[in-house]
Amino acid sequence: MADTNIIKLTAAQTAEKIASGELTAVEVTEAHLARIDATDEKVHAFLHVDREGALAQARAVDAKRAAGEKLGPLAGVPLALKDIFTTVGVPTTVGSKILEGWIPPYDATLTRKLKEADVVILGKTNMDEFAMGSSTENSAYGPTGNPWDLTKIPGGSGGGSAAALAAFQAPLAIGTDTGGSIRQPAAVTGTVGVKPTYGGVSRYGMVAFSSSLDQGGPCARTVLDAALLHEVIAGHDPLDSTSIDAPVPPVVEAARNGSVAGMRVGVVKQFRGEGYQAGVVQRFDESVELLKELGAEIVELDCPSFDLAMAAYYLIAPSECSSNLARFDAMRYGLRVGDDGTKSAEEVTALTREAGFGDEVKRRIILGTYALSSGYYDAYYGSAQKVRTLISKDFEKSFEQVDVIVSPTTPTTAFAIGERTDDPLAMYLADLCTIPTNLAGNSAMSLPCGLAPEDGLPVGLQIIAPAMKDDRLYKVGAAVEAAFVERWGHPLLEEAPSL
Repeated sequence: MADTNIIKLTAAQTAEKIASGELTAVEVTEAHLARIDATDEKVHAFLHVDREGALAQARAVDAKRAAGEKLGPLAGVPLALKDIFTTVGVPTTVGSKILEGWIPPYDATLTRKLKEADVVILGKTNMDEFAMGSSTENSAYGPTGNPWDLTKIPGGSGGGSAAALAAFQAPLAIGTDTGGSIRQPAAVTGTVGVKPTYGGVSRYGMVAFSSSLDQGGPCARTVLDAALLHEVIAGHDPLDSTSIDAPVPPVVEAARNGSVAGMRVGVVKQFRGEGYQAGVVQRFDESVELLKELGAEIVELDCPSFDLAMAAYYLIAPSECSSNLARFDAMRYGLRVGDDGTKSAEEVTALTREAGFGDEVKRRIILGTYALSSGYYDAYYGSAQKVRTLISKDFEKSFEQVDVIVSPTTPTTAFAIGERTDDPLAMYLADLCTIPTNLAGNSAMSLPCGLAPEDGLPVGLQIIAPAMKDDRLYKVGAAVEAAFVERWGHPLLEEAPSL
C-alpha cells in the first residue's frame, strides 16, 4: 500500500526531502508505483507504467546524492508523461491503435530535459487519440475516470495526466494544449495546468496534431510545483523551428512571490452567458471579488472576435491535422492491415487507416481535408486565419489596458462519461474559454477556485497573460492559490473522495 505521507507531499517538498536525505528517490518512486497499483484499475490514468525504468532513474538519483553531487530542484520527483512525447524504449501510442506497440528510437526534447533534470518518469498517460477531444473518451484504450467521481470525465485530451495528479499517483505531470487540453483537465480535476507561450517549450518529438497550436506544458497540484516543472522543460531548442530563442521567463521567482497588488485584471464579457453552469459563474465571480480584496483593479473588456474563436479553431486545427496525419500510411511504422500480397499500397493504406483511426480522428481529417480542398480553401481555412488575426488584435488591445485576463476555464464542471459522445458540438463547447489563447499564442493557466454548489465538483479559474509574460500567470496564480487555501483551511484536493 502506498505511503500516504509520501504521496501527499508536493513536488517541492519531495525534492527537498530527497536532497536532505530524509527520503530516498527509490522510496518516493516505490510509494507512487504502489499508489498506481492500488488505484489505476479504477482510474485508468496510465497506458504504460515503466516500473523498471522509473526505479533505475530513482537509484541513479540516490547514487548522485551519495556521491555528493548537487541535485536539481526536482531530482527524484516522480512524473506522469502524456503519451504524445517520444521516449526511447517505452511505447508511444498517442492514444491510437495506429501506433499500438511503437517503440520510438529517440527522445523528445522535453523527455530528454526531464531525464537530464533527474525527474523520474513513471510511465505514459492516457489521452484522447492524437490529442483530439475534451474528455479522454476518444482514447483507443478506453476512457479515464475523474478521481472526484469515477463516473465523470477527467477532461481532455490530457485527462490521464490530470487524473494521475488528482489520484495522487504522481505529484507532477506533462500535458499538451492545442485548444485547452492542459487547462480544461486541470479545471475539472481540481489541479493546476499551464499552457506556456507558443514556442516556449520545444515540440520536437511531440507527435503533431495541429502544428501552429500544439504546446506542451506543466501539470501539478500547486502553482509552485508547476513553475518548477515549467523551468525544467522550457527554453530554446534548435531542433524545433517554432521554438522561441529568448530567456525563459522567471516563473519560479514569480511563484514564490505571488501578488496582485496594483495589477490590472481584465474580465472579458464574452466569457460568460448562455451555456455556463450557474455554479461555475458563481465561483468565478467570487474569484474576481477575491482579486479585488488582494489589491487588483478589475477592468471590463470587450473582445467581439472571441465569439468566432470556436468556429475558426475547428477549421484551422482539423486542416493542420489532415496534413500532419497523412504520414500514417502503413508504409513506414505503426499498424499495417491487409498486406497479404494481393493488395496495392493504396488499399493497404486505406485499410490501415480504417482500422487504426477512431471516429473523432476520422471526423477531423475529413473536415480538414474539405476545408483545404480546391475551391473551398479561401472560404474556410483562409477565412478562419483572418478571424485568428482579429483574435490576436483583440488580445493586443486588451493587454494595453490590463496585465492579465481572467475567466472561467470551462463553462461547466466535469460531465458524465458517455454524456456527450454522440454530440460532437456539445463536446467542443468544453473548450469555449480556452481556444482563443491557443489561436493567439499567449500563455495561460488554470487553477482551482472551489467546488460548484450543484454537484460538488471542481471549478477552474483561468488566467491569461501576453506572450513571453508567463511569469505573470505564476505571480497571480500563487497569490490566488494562497488566499483560497487560507480561506478553505486546506488545499482543494484534500476534499477529493478517497480512491
